Amino acid sequence: MRLADTLQAGWYGDKRLPWWCYPVSALYGYAIAFRRELYRGGYLRAVRLPSPVVVVGNITAGGTGKTPLTLALVDALRKQGYRPGVVSRGYGGSQREPMLLGESPSPTQVGDEPCLIRASGVPVAVGRDRPAAAQLLLDAGCNVVIADDGLQHYRLARTVEICVIDGERRFGNARLLPAGPLREPLDRLEKVHFLVCNGGVPRDAEIPMRLQGGTVQALSDGHEQSIASFAGTRVHAVAAIGNPQRFFSSLVDQGLDVIPHPFPDHHAFAPDDLVFGDDLPVLMTDKDAVKCRAFAQPHWWSAPIRAELPSDFYDALFARLEDKAQSPSLALS
Repeated sequence: MRLADTLQAGWYGDKRLPWWCYPVSALYGYAIAFRRELYRGGYLRAVRLPSPVVVVGNITAGGTGKTPLTLALVDALRKQGYRPGVVSRGYGGSQREPMLLGESPSPTQVGDEPCLIRASGVPVAVGRDRPAAAQLLLDAGCNVVIADDGLQHYRLARTVEICVIDGERRFGNARLLPAGPLREPLDRLEKVHFLVCNGGVPRDAEIPMRLQGGTVQALSDGHEQSIASFAGTRVHAVAAIGNPQRFFSSLVDQGLDVIPHPFPDHHAFAPDDLVFGDDLPVLMTDKDAVKCRAFAQPHWWSAPIRAELPSDFYDALFARLEDKAQSPSLALS
């Protein structure tokens, strides 16, 4: 079993974790607390942009649904008259210097999630120096920046923080990495402006988010058809996301007979990865599809999803953005 699988089994199940996880977790906790104190005390300073910054992130390792929420925010902000842009570190890509993405970016250069977001038509910038990358968006005419997976990146000051929670797995054993899935302690949730619960049953003040599909798109030529047309059909399901089981379960719920093929998050697919010795349809997430289109076969399909959230969430978000008296904060008080 891979180390990542062993850790996940310990975080969310009853498998015993390696002994070294616990002292490393303690050191990690001291390190992140010290780093927060450096920002709180002004020894490290955040960069404040002249336009609002909306941070979308989580406090657990792996995916929770940040990218679908980011795309939903882009759509809602556009309808409200804003000109949003998205900044990302570009995890999984080779690009290090700040870069504004073109029309057809390379996943190997800038990462899979930025490519997926860029395909929606929104300006996207990547780079390890996220304030500099975000400035490229403002220079390109954007007037609000969405930071994808930026909750722990304190160097970019933010107007709004949104934390996405996996409503099914929640926080596992609630320990810090690597003894648990937490990037930051649970009390970090008290500092964010909005808690969004992806699936499961929302708790307390959490805002429900549902991921909806309904169509599939052929990777080879882009034509679409209803996912219901695959009901009762045996298919291969491929997912290289933080929680692959969520994707597999969604297909089963829609009546498909699924052969699951989980891969590590952000896996760089090669053609041989998707050769299963038959001609059954292969369905994958849209995040994985951006890495497979270059060598797609006619029976490969992506299953796009969209995030649905209540209207009062957007009303509260717009009210916060439009409050001119509110200045960007670090949420470190």
